[in-house]
Amino acid sequence: MSSSSLHRTTPLQCRRVISHLSSPHRAAEMLPSFLSLLTILVVGAAAAAQGHDDAAARRTMEEFAGFPASDDGGASPLRVYSEGGASPLRVDSDGLQRQIDELASFSDSPAPSVTRVLYSDRDVQARRYIKGIMKQLGLVVREDAVGNIFGRWVGSEADLGAVATGSHVDAIPFSGKYDGVVGVLGALEAISVLQRSGFQPKRSLEVIMFTSEEPTRFGISCLGSRLMAGSKELAQSLKGTFDNQNISFVDAADSAGYKIHPEDLHNVFLNQDTYFAFIELHIEQGPILEKEGVPIGIVTAIAAPASIKVEFEGNGGHAGAVLMPARNDAGLAAAELALAVEKHVLESGSIDTVGTVGILQLHPGAINSITSKSHLEIDIRDIDEKRRNDVIEKAHQSAIDISKIRGVELSEFKIINQDPPALSDKSVINAMEIAAKQLGLEYKLMISRAYHDSLFMARISPMGMIFIPCYKGYSHKPEEYASPEDMANGVQMLALTMAKLSSE
Repeated sequence: MSSSSLHRTTPLQCRRVISHLSSPHRAAEMLPSFLSLLTILVVGAAAAAQGHDDAAARRTMEEFAGFPASDDGGASPLRVYSEGGASPLRVDSDGLQRQIDELASFSDSPAPSVTRVLYSDRDVQARRYIKGIMKQLGLVVREDAVGNIFGRWVGSEADLGAVATGSHVDAIPFSGKYDGVVGVLGALEAISVLQRSGFQPKRSLEVIMFTSEEPTRFGISCLGSRLMAGSKELAQSLKGTFDNQNISFVDAADSAGYKIHPEDLHNVFLNQDTYFAFIELHIEQGPILEKEGVPIGIVTAIAAPASIKVEFEGNGGHAGAVLMPARNDAGLAAAELALAVEKHVLESGSIDTVGTVGILQLHPGAINSITSKSHLEIDIRDIDEKRRNDVIEKAHQSAIDISKIRGVELSEFKIINQDPPALSDKSVINAMEIAAKQLGLEYKLMISRAYHDSLFMARISPMGMIFIPCYKGYSHKPEEYASPEDMANGVQMLALTMAKLSSE
């Protein structure tokens, strides 16, 4: 279909285009022309949503399509397609926000906070809710042994690797309702947008709801995506993993309806050719986009965390009776190590190196008792693996030195995980950049300092991430918020990127 013939298309002809695309035998032939039309619809919808005037919208369409939009009574492609019965590529922002609010009601803490921990009753309700939306969209729904949920829109060439997207809906205690959720419900809305437009995928499109991105219950982050990426160590360790209530992972999964046998965990592993690409939509969880007034972030790399558990043991004693020179205070050893971590991170010379002592526990925890045992959990991250590992080694040496100086025992310095950073794939970045330009959305290339399921999906698929702004960069707290306009931009970006990758 030439540009000039598209310009003269009638409503009946548009319906025929859609009809032809629904045939697997003709989809491949017609898809490039339809994708061009789809992009024009996205551009027009984006311009209208942002309040651009008709001239600006027309110029944008002309620049992309390569032919003039009609001013003389002839129907433009956008008007023809709308009048022909197909919906313009517009995001149902009200419906998306309603779904986010409904999902937030499945919480073990009062609104506006959200608490939804792995395999809890509220988690089970949320899973049922997500599967319900997937089925309403006509997606083929399946679950694996640990509860990763997949909703697939089968493409005309279903044997090709699919284009996948998704995120998580579990929530740490007293957090917000947008972290992860925008990447699941927003992905489902992106599918709905494409369906309403009449688009037919060549490669299948799949939405994934990952199990337990948050480490809240079992201390393991990105549990579902780690297993999908083939972590044999995790599959083995989960057989003997317990939460702080002494409930095993296997029993917790069983209570949520997932009866796991040891060999089932290996069935979660995916092959390298399962997905052609994976794209995750997510709130930034930082202040940069909002502060700079940029609507879209395109992630080039994800910083990888290393998690460390440390324990010191001292003598303890009465706070009044034991004189200062005679003390072996495990609490002060922990405090000194916390400051040493900060010092080593700052000395790395990079703004991308960060370190946090998120847990510090003292025993016996009485005001009139010298601490006899202390427990720290440390998080150190960087996009440069060597630089991060250098900080870890310096922290370890500091812990050894502190124990000697203070006369306490360093009873544990255990690295729980030490994942490598992940780079976004250049082909996926390119597809996202093209989508942003065609939508007329300014974007910023940036790194993600928070880890995501994408970190592990990058091990088995070309990966990319789309960030949208969030209020003051807040996340993991009730004040977390993303505006309907920003979410709509993200959904349009995701829809157009998936459409492009599906056609390759």
